[in-house]
Amino acid sequence: MSLSKGDKVHWNTSQGKTVGRAVEKRTTEFQHDGQTFKASDDDPYWIVESDKTGATAAHKESSLEKG
Repeated sequence: MSLSKGDKVHWNTSQGKTVGRAVEKRTTEFQHDGQTFKASDDDPYWIVESDKTGATAAHKESSLEKG
């Protein structure tokens, strides 16, 4: 799957499915909300923004679904 900035995505949380949009792809180690994420070209992460709350989070690309 290939995501692009602005794509509608959804992902699972402990509260259920969350819908939002892909904001920024990361392919190197980075920090978000005080956590360190070890992203790479082979295992990229995306910063996503929830439609419901506007909160941002970092998720592995493999955990996101388009649509």
